[in-house]
Amino acid sequence: MMEQALAAAQIEKLERAGRLLLEAEDRLPVLRTIAWERSHADAFFAAGGRELPRPVYPRIDPAPSLERVAAARALIDGDSPVHDWLRRLADTTAETAALLASTGTAEFHRHSRALYGDPKTPIADGKRNALDLARRLDTLLADFEEGSIRLEPAEGLTAPELKARLDADLPRYFGAAAPQVEVTLNVSAKAAAGRDYIKLRADAAFSDLDVIQLLQHEALIHIATNKNGAAQSRFPILAEAHPGNARTQEGLAVFAEFISGTLDPRRFRRLADRTIAIDMAAEGADFIQLYNFFRERGAHDAPIEAFENARRVVRGGLVGGGAPFTKDSIYLGGLLEVHNYLRTAVRAGDPAFIRLLFVGKIDLADLEAMKMLREQGLITEPAFMPPWATDLRYLLSYLAYSTFLNEIDLSHVAARYERLLGVAQPRKTPMGD
Repeated sequence: MMEQALAAAQIEKLERAGRLLLEAEDRLPVLRTIAWERSHADAFFAAGGRELPRPVYPRIDPAPSLERVAAARALIDGDSPVHDWLRRLADTTAETAALLASTGTAEFHRHSRALYGDPKTPIADGKRNALDLARRLDTLLADFEEGSIRLEPAEGLTAPELKARLDADLPRYFGAAAPQVEVTLNVSAKAAAGRDYIKLRADAAFSDLDVIQLLQHEALIHIATNKNGAAQSRFPILAEAHPGNARTQEGLAVFAEFISGTLDPRRFRRLADRTIAIDMAAEGADFIQLYNFFRERGAHDAPIEAFENARRVVRGGLVGGGAPFTKDSIYLGGLLEVHNYLRTAVRAGDPAFIRLLFVGKIDLADLEAMKMLREQGLITEPAFMPPWATDLRYLLSYLAYSTFLNEIDLSHVAARYERLLGVAQPRKTPMGD
C-alpha cells in the first residue's frame, strides 16, 4: 500500500535538507582523512618491523558541517519514511564530524563503534555477531588454505596488465561513462576505487580472478551506485558514500563477489581475519602484534600485504592498541544482511525490490524511503547495475534454492556420509542452527 503522498512544500524542504547534508558530508571524507602515506610502510620495513608507525592526521574542523546539519534538521519536520531517512543521515553526519575531530585519540574508537559497530555488534537475527562468524569461517576455511593456493590461478598479472584487462571490460558495462583505471604507488591497498576511478598499486601482484573481483565489487557496485545516485537530481545525497550506508554498500559488494564466483576461500578468510584483528586491537594489541598476526595468516603473501591489513585496523585510531577503526567489521555482517534481504525480496516476486538497492548509495534501512520516493516520481530507476541483478533468472533460482536448502538440518545429512568422508558428525556451534 502506498504511503500518504508528500506535499509539494514538504518535498521542497526535504530537498533542501538533503543538499545541506550533502554539503556537510562532503566536508568529512573519512577514508581520505585517515589514509597513510606509503612512507610509513617504507620506514616500518627499514626498521625491521620493530618500530610502531607514527601517522599524523589532518585536523578537521567539525563546525561548518555541524552548522549545516542543524539547518537541515530544522527542515526535516514531518513524519514519513523520507523524513526518517534524512534524520538518520543527519545523525550519521554529526557523528562522522565527531569521529574526524578525534583522530589519533581513544575517543576515535568510541565514535567508530557508534558509526560502524564493532565485531561484537549483533547482526542478522540479533543473536550472532561478526566475530562469531569470523571465527567460524576462520576455522572452516583454514583447512582449505593450502588447497586454494594450489587450485587458484597464480598471481601472475602486473598492475599495468590488470589495467589493460579492466580498460577492455569496463566500457561493456558503462559505455562512455566507464571509470578510469590508474596505476600508482600512491594507494595503500592493492586496489581502491573512487567516484569514477579505480587505482591499482603499482608494485602489487594480481591474478585473473582479481579482474572479475574488481569489476564486480569496485566498478559494478561502488562506482555504479555512485553514478546512479549522482543522476538523482532531486536528492544528489544518494551519490555520497558515508558511514551510514557503508554496511549495506560493502555487503552488497561482497555479495557481488560471491554470486559471481570470485569470493574464493583466501579472500573470505581475509575478511574474517580483519574482523578478528579489530577485536584484538580493541583488547590492546598494537600495530606490530597485528602485523605479525597477518603475516602468520598470510605466509604466502608479500610482507606489504600484512602491513596493509594491520594499517586498515588501526588507521585513525591508536597504533599502540585499544582504539581501532571498526569499519572492516561490517563486511561479513553486511553480506549476511544483504543476502537475507535478497532472499526475502525473492518471496515478493517483484524484481523492483532488487533494483531499489541500486538507485544510489543507501542502507537497507532506507529502502522504505526509496520506495516512497520512487512511487512519487522523485527518483529515477538505476542506469548501471551488475548483470546478476539485471538478468534475474540465475539470482532468483539460486536464492530460491538456497532458501530451501537453509531449512535442511545438515547434521542429519552428514550422518549418512560419515564413513565415506572419514569425519565426525558436525557439532552444534555458536553459529549453527
